[in-house]
Amino acid sequence: MKSSVVLAAAAEVAAAPQPTPTRAPSPQLPTFEFAEWTLDQFQRAMISGELTSARLTEAYLKRIAGLDRQGPSVNALIELNPEAMDLARACDHERIATGSRGPLHGIPILVKDNLDTADRMQTTAGSLALVGPSALRDSFLVARLRDAGAIILEKTNLSEWANFRGSNSISGWSGRGGLTRNPYALDRSAAGSSSGSAAAVSANFVAVAIGTETDGSIVAPATYCGIVGLKPTLGWLSRTGIIPIAASQDTAGPMTRTVTDAAILQSVLTARDPQDLSTVATGRPNHPDFREHLRSDALRGIRIGVARDFFRSHRMMNPLIQRTLDSLKEAGAILIDPVRIPNRGDVGEAEFEVMLYEFKAGLNAYLASRGPDVPVKSLAEVIAFNERVAERELKLFGQDTLVRAEAKGPLTEPAYRVARELCLRRARAEGIDSVMDRDKLDVLVAPTGGPAHVIDLINGDRWLGGSSTLAAVAGYPNITVPCGTVGGLPVGFSFFGRAWSDAKLLGYAYAFEQILQARRPPEFQPTLKVL
Repeated sequence: MKSSVVLAAAAEVAAAPQPTPTRAPSPQLPTFEFAEWTLDQFQRAMISGELTSARLTEAYLKRIAGLDRQGPSVNALIELNPEAMDLARACDHERIATGSRGPLHGIPILVKDNLDTADRMQTTAGSLALVGPSALRDSFLVARLRDAGAIILEKTNLSEWANFRGSNSISGWSGRGGLTRNPYALDRSAAGSSSGSAAAVSANFVAVAIGTETDGSIVAPATYCGIVGLKPTLGWLSRTGIIPIAASQDTAGPMTRTVTDAAILQSVLTARDPQDLSTVATGRPNHPDFREHLRSDALRGIRIGVARDFFRSHRMMNPLIQRTLDSLKEAGAILIDPVRIPNRGDVGEAEFEVMLYEFKAGLNAYLASRGPDVPVKSLAEVIAFNERVAERELKLFGQDTLVRAEAKGPLTEPAYRVARELCLRRARAEGIDSVMDRDKLDVLVAPTGGPAHVIDLINGDRWLGGSSTLAAVAGYPNITVPCGTVGGLPVGFSFFGRAWSDAKLLGYAYAFEQILQARRPPEFQPTLKVL
């Protein structure tokens, strides 16, 4: 999860015109009978008896072994659930005996390695400091998945500590898991911090996965890896049992290949959790079936604000984005272009200050919840551990962000309160709510970001801008959908808006997806050759 300070600085990097890339020779890839299958397709095949969960799980494990562990070596996954096949067989027996539990029954799913699982897998946020005992309890969301009949197949790799460890970080790298690569071009970044979840879904290692976001960590890897990513309104999904960054912005969310699958997964995960007060907050609507809002004509007559403040001029991207906007108009939407968002660039330092305070408080509380056997019991101990194993943890970049967080005091300090109030006011009342009221908008849109940058182990990440920050700071929903490719690399387009408008946004995204049909499976190119 990139800090907004880093994102804002990177967004100012001007993109010089580049020669037209061409694809390298495509590697010989094994055929996969379940490529691009959706949750509905799997359930229909299981109901008819043409497919079993055990057969599907075995097929996914074989594909993972051939493409993630070997071959292209995407390295999206950090740990296999040794009980996966047993769980799949149990799902098959249950289906025969008592019927299906619902749309996730018998479906293998991946979860990011910052969600607790009380099984034989570990939960480490990619850090060697947490290697050891498993979590005592499932996270609330993992429990929801198990109750729905899903199989937790593996944990996904991520940017260590959700990309909140140090400056000049390398998205998709963790001390425990190594480096996740982009399945479209293996020398390109998969972004972060939910890099493994995005790369795995795109590569057809599973149909759906869970990511988490504080600012950009679902939508950025989703756009880089050519999939759908939903960052819900803060409060739809519980954070209990998830390694935190900032309680005022953290949320999990679906990462899928289709908007329909995102709506299904969001519906299953949504529930009130007494241990997470954001899920029982005043103003939270009743639990909807998000799928009911998916209509192919959902864009007709709606007022869309084109947030050009988040656009970055790029010779190869500009035509794609213009075609994308034209497609919205052709679908019957009314474009207000441009809309200007007051103070949209004035939350960066305050957001990072809030993150520093909340990370220390949240991580210390989380570590206490892991029981007496957890190897480190505080942020201070994490920092000390990293120093002891610096040759393994700190070789590529440091931990200055952790050190700055440890220096912060309690959440009662005036500096924290002032920064938090500024973030809320600028992102909500003076930001998204203000512009949507002023221009009578139904939704805001912008490119999610640019095409994937080349992995640079010396200098770290280099981003071509992004549009995630305002919705992230506000705690409002944001969904990205593939809109096309630039030089063979996918680009996503974001829909974001008011609190609790997730169902409407899913509807808009679904209609958009049906028009463009822009998702293209990756071919695991070793590189993009530039003439």
